[in-house]
Amino acid sequence: MKRRDFLTTAASGAVAAGALAGCSGAGPSPAASGSKRSTRVVWRLASSFPPGLDTIYGASDVLSSRVAEITGGAFTIHVSSAGEIVPALQVMDAVQNGSVQVGHTASYYYIGKNPALVFDTAVPFGLTARQQMAWLYEGGGLALMREVYADFNIIHFPGGNTGVQMGGWFRREINTPDDMKGLKMRIPGIGGKVMHRLGVAVQVLAAGEIFPALERGAIDAAEWVGPYDDEKLGFHKVAKNCYYPGWWEPGPSLSFLVNQDAWNKLPSNYQSAFTVATYEATMTMIARYDALNPGALQRLTEYGVSFRPFSESIMTAARDAAREIVEEEAADDARYARILAAWDTFRKQSTAWFGTAEQSYLRFASGVE
Repeated sequence: MKRRDFLTTAASGAVAAGALAGCSGAGPSPAASGSKRSTRVVWRLASSFPPGLDTIYGASDVLSSRVAEITGGAFTIHVSSAGEIVPALQVMDAVQNGSVQVGHTASYYYIGKNPALVFDTAVPFGLTARQQMAWLYEGGGLALMREVYADFNIIHFPGGNTGVQMGGWFRREINTPDDMKGLKMRIPGIGGKVMHRLGVAVQVLAAGEIFPALERGAIDAAEWVGPYDDEKLGFHKVAKNCYYPGWWEPGPSLSFLVNQDAWNKLPSNYQSAFTVATYEATMTMIARYDALNPGALQRLTEYGVSFRPFSESIMTAARDAAREIVEEEAADDARYARILAAWDTFRKQSTAWFGTAEQSYLRFASGVE
């Protein structure tokens, strides 16, 4: 039996297994088994992303379709793209105040609410995608982050990962830290704070706002995700220098944020269906990016884009600034310090392992035709 069929069969059986507690919705509908009736639940999901970015936005579609399939259509999640219900960078607010039951977003958009939210997405020079998922799912990270979200009446679930990102698009070459000074760049999270310390004028823009700003010269540089998304957004049409790696996002995870009150009202087997679906959405996103980015990279090269590595001097200056920032935050916030300590212990141990096996293999394999 295929994994997808197994999950559908197992979770559908759970939905039909007994009487369900009451929950807000439009009334009962037939369960998957057809022999019992299940509570009808309808949720709204606000995404921070436009549907044109089908891979990152698509995680919400995966969640919605799988929850409906598992529950025999009894639990429905209607997905809305950025701007339909709330602007892209206000999704967390909408979930917190109950305007929507669930949101799909990047938690580091909201570090102004609590700096520790950055650990739920990515820390500069931090964890790769596999390390980030290992920390969240098996390394205690999920429990630590849920402590933070509890302050906002939210429970969260991993909602995808893009893999290591590119370093962004620049109108002109940058070779030293001095070349960064005075640049206007779209970049969120701690990466934005690091760039600010390097003399960059930082802006945080939603996906759909980046190209117009870059085209008209309101910004000189921008980062988003990587070849597949960046090609869709058309950055190569207005900037020909693309740098790598995205040291500020070596393995950024997205999140499904759920209003805690709505979650508490949800029957337990629907909670299980939702949780299972978030796993599938997470795995689907990273797999799709890994499958789609190579071809997009080739096309961008054919368009005449120059791909350049960040210089060692820029990487070193950025790493030093990133360390200063997280240490300063830890000095001001005991919970941040506790999360940082746990995260950093995991990072060091994990990196020692990956550096022993994975890195040595890739160093050799990358040179093999």
